Amino acid sequence: MLPGKLGGRAVRGWVKQSAGLERHDSMTSNIKKSDSELKNDVLAELEYEPGVKVTDIGVLVKDGAVTLNGYATNYGEKWDAVRAVKRVAGVNAIADDIEVKLPNSLQRKDGDIAGAAARQIDWTTTVPSGAVKVTVREGWITLEGEVEWWYQKSSAESAVRYLAGVKGVTNLIIIKPKVAVAGVENAITSAFERSALLDAKKIQVETSGNTVVLRGKVRNHAERDEAERAAWNAPGVYSVDNRLKIAWSWASAE
Repeated sequence: MLPGKLGGRAVRGWVKQSAGLERHDSMTSNIKKSDSELKNDVLAELEYEPGVKVTDIGVLVKDGAVTLNGYATNYGEKWDAVRAVKRVAGVNAIADDIEVKLPNSLQRKDGDIAGAAARQIDWTTTVPSGAVKVTVREGWITLEGEVEWWYQKSSAESAVRYLAGVKGVTNLIIIKPKVAVAGVENAITSAFERSALLDAKKIQVETSGNTVVLRGKVRNHAERDEAERAAWNAPGVYSVDNRLKIAWSWASAE
C-alpha cells in the first residue's frame, strides 16, 4: 500500500476488555472519504496489484460507487482489477465495465480454448473427473455440471480464468451435496467466530434445509466475500443467499 493512502487510514488498534480483546475502530469512525480521496485510493491499489496495468484502466467514483472502464489484455487481469477494488475501504459498489482486448499473440479459436480448459480442469485434483462440462463461444467460457462442494465449483473456475484467449467465465456449476447435514447454522456461526477477518456478532445466519441466508452488516467487500466463502464451506450447503450490507465504521452509529 502506498504511504499516506489506505494503509494509514485503515489501521486499527486493540483494546483489552474484561471479556478479552475487542476491536477499536476510533481511527476510522470519524473519517469519511470524499470521492476524490476514494478514487486516489482505488488507483493506488490498482497500481499495487502486480497483475493489473493501471494505465489502461479508468476509474470513476460517485457517492462511494466505483466504475471501472478501459481495457485489459486478458480476463485474469480484469478479474484481478475488480478484486483489488474490493479491498479498498469506502467502496460501496463496483461497476465493472472493463473490456477484454486480446493482443494477436493471445487470440485463439474457441475449440482450442475449450480443449485447454477441459484439460486444465481434469488436471485439477479438487474437481471430480468428468463432473464439469466446458462450452466456449467467442472466447467466453461457460462451465456446467454438478459437484458436491463449493470449493470444487470455485476450483474449476480458477483453473480456467488465466488461460490464453479467455475473455470471460460464466460458472453455472450446480452444488448438490450428497447428504443433508444437521447443525449447518451452528457450524457456520462457529466458523465466523473463529475468523480473524469477520465480526460474527454483526452477521445473522438463517438456514432452511440446505439453503443459507446471511444478513447483517460488514465493513467492506472483502469481509462480505469471506463470510460467503465460510458459509459455502459448511458441509451440506446447497446455496448461499448473501444479503450482507456494507456499512463502513464512519457511517455507523457506534
